[in-house]
Amino acid sequence: MASSPALLMRLVASAYAVAEKSADIVRKVLYSGELKIIEKTGANDLQTLADRLVQQSICASLSKSFPKLTIIGEEDLPAEPVDDDLIESGQNSEILQKLCPDQYTSLKEEELVVWVDPLDGTKEYTEGLLDHVTVLIGIAYKGTAIAGVINQPFFNYQMGAGAVLGRTLWGVLGLGAFGFQLQEVPDGKRIITTTRSHSNKLVTSAVQAMDPHDVIKVGGAGNKIIQLVEGKASAYVFASLGCKKWDTCAPEAILHAVGGKLTDMHGNAYRYDADVKHMNSAGVLATLRDHQYYLSRVPQHVLQALPSD
Repeated sequence: MASSPALLMRLVASAYAVAEKSADIVRKVLYSGELKIIEKTGANDLQTLADRLVQQSICASLSKSFPKLTIIGEEDLPAEPVDDDLIESGQNSEILQKLCPDQYTSLKEEELVVWVDPLDGTKEYTEGLLDHVTVLIGIAYKGTAIAGVINQPFFNYQMGAGAVLGRTLWGVLGLGAFGFQLQEVPDGKRIITTTRSHSNKLVTSAVQAMDPHDVIKVGGAGNKIIQLVEGKASAYVFASLGCKKWDTCAPEAILHAVGGKLTDMHGNAYRYDADVKHMNSAGVLATLRDHQYYLSRVPQHVLQALPSD
């Protein structure tokens, strides 16, 4: 008789299912025309009804199935009962059939921290740049991002009426990443992806120092990591405050699962323990290959302006 799936695989399978439910919520809110936008800290830091409902759905669903998890979501929401129709108890069957990497077979719920960004790219969502939008669920163990789920609710939306919308990418360290075709940029090309709406002199300076052939400015950390693993960009450069742990946990896990790397601008790893500060204070540098090259190009004045934690 086959043994039951390890906790980590059950958690990832549940995160996949609730991410798919989240995508439905994100689409329904948009199509309703009632986004109910709130400015949190300013015009570039927004929260919509979709952010609120998706966070409730993810946190309540995972807490119900895995009550000892620590779950940290982006949105500061009041503690209140969650409607039953927001609860997802399903699990992705393909994930359950995959073998858990040996080093994670005996993990306990209370050892895991889940970082949730219910709607990464909220500003783009409100502006109709729907391909930038993702739902992010990252899983960390002993401070390291070990698994992640990224859902793109509007994947394929530019294909017109009748297109099947949405896709889910997922990965586990030591197992691999799934839901997309891994590709690399052409040899010798340096294509940088960076922020669309949070740029400043430090960001611009760091990007230019990479001597890029092209620069792609898009919203959402999840979206930028997808650019890397699908061969549209060779490095994600964000030499500034602004990115938080819930932005990078899931994307980092998927990137690392295919051999890439995400660090701060100094080359130091971020930690995802429950008690860490939420801000990624020393910026973000992510690559699929040649991480050391991009690190070596970061200007000294940028490093001095962004002290490592």
